[in-house]
Amino acid sequence: MHPDTQWPPKGRALYTPEQRQRRDASGWTLVQGVLAPVQFVVFLVSLVLVLRYLATGEGEQAATVSVVVKTLTLYAIMVTGCIWEKVVFGRYLFAPAFYWEDVFSMLVLALHTAYLLALATGWLDARGLMWLALAAYATYVINAGQFIYKLRMARLESGRVDAAIKVAA
Repeated sequence: MHPDTQWPPKGRALYTPEQRQRRDASGWTLVQGVLAPVQFVVFLVSLVLVLRYLATGEGEQAATVSVVVKTLTLYAIMVTGCIWEKVVFGRYLFAPAFYWEDVFSMLVLALHTAYLLALATGWLDARGLMWLALAAYATYVINAGQFIYKLRMARLESGRVDAAIKVAA
């Protein structure tokens, strides 16, 4: 494993003080904070619709539309996330602090995009499309877990930094 891809390196913080300041000052942080739960709700609704279609054969159009909406919300959070990463870390993708999350995000994007391409070209029938959507959703859940873990690490780190500042004062 490349040393820059293990983050935070042993004994190192997730954010430098400058990165933390940029993160806290950026409006893109709020955008990500709003889009993430919106995307999760869209995912849950779509998941129910896809599973309903696979179980009953009913609601194909609703399930299809829901996967397209889920994919569009994914694109929105990915584009704004790249902008956020550029503001905070100075690069649009693969900043060391989020390297593995970004790598896995590429798989998530690829599967969601494959769904749109298969839908547009007729490459898969409705059931095949729904199974592809479920594969995309499985990767999304793993990726969301990666980001939630990093959010938790950042909050713990912020608490330690705030406590250290109080002790020093």
